[in-house]
Amino acid sequence: MDVGGTSIRAGVVDERGSLLDTARVSTPTEEGALEDAIAGVIEDLRNRHEVAGVGLAVAGFVARDRRSVMFAPHLAWRGAPVADRIEKRVGLPVLLEHDVNSAIVGEHRFGAARGAQIAALVALGTGIGAGLLLDGKLYRGAYGVAPELGHLTVVRGGRACPCGKYGCWERYCSGTALAATAVELLARHPGRSTVLAPQVAGDPGSVTGRRVAGAARDGDPIAQLAMAELAKWLGEGLALVADVFDPEIIVIGGGVSESAPLFLDEAREHYAGAITGARHRPLARIRTAHLGDDTAIVGAAALAVEAAKTPV
Repeated sequence: MDVGGTSIRAGVVDERGSLLDTARVSTPTEEGALEDAIAGVIEDLRNRHEVAGVGLAVAGFVARDRRSVMFAPHLAWRGAPVADRIEKRVGLPVLLEHDVNSAIVGEHRFGAARGAQIAALVALGTGIGAGLLLDGKLYRGAYGVAPELGHLTVVRGGRACPCGKYGCWERYCSGTALAATAVELLARHPGRSTVLAPQVAGDPGSVTGRRVAGAARDGDPIAQLAMAELAKWLGEGLALVADVFDPEIIVIGGGVSESAPLFLDEAREHYAGAITGARHRPLARIRTAHLGDDTAIVGAAALAVEAAKTPV
């Protein structure tokens, strides 16, 4: 299951990583209702399939023992023993994991990072989520909250971030960042936009990353400039990641990755030029995720199976 701030998506996954069935419900805002919804989806799928265990991919901080959610900005849980509660409700073993950690496991077992020992997944969505594999194993940090790569500072004193800092990577490289850059460029270059400006005339708040990407495909100069900025900051940030972890592969996922043909080649060029020792070291392969929206679901299922065989 992929438990996000907007929806709960679930799938029955077999040992080959194939989805046999799916279900989806809206995410309730109250803690008890949220757990009711999760249990209800599990029972719905369980009525149609033999289910051995449950993996919950959560958009939040998961404790190192993967039994409780410490904090989730868009979910009701705060220091909540979620795994124990859901296990009591459904009578199945339950494992929690961060959603992007689950995603990189899915891509490692069945997708773009298959066989890699040192790998990173960077999920570009509203912000940036990240997952790391070191020596083929998930890296969670000492307390289970690593890696918050989206909050690396790339512009000192730059755009304000909801985390409380300024200049975070995700403020320049995400769907939200793409929209913010486009708004700035529209104000700076009035009259240059042929597609985007007419669409959002009088309402800058209607600019979204998806809308900017669509305008870029249609040849809008401002939207294309915004895409170039995203490519630049993606490359710069990936160079920082590579300087620290030296991965053999970096997987780009999240909703923004659907527009990868508009920015990924340029991002690779920025990455190759910004990395320490450029032109004198091997570069990580940079690929888009193969499993799409299902990667966290598939990865959570794989982790649940693994935990059932070897208790955490």
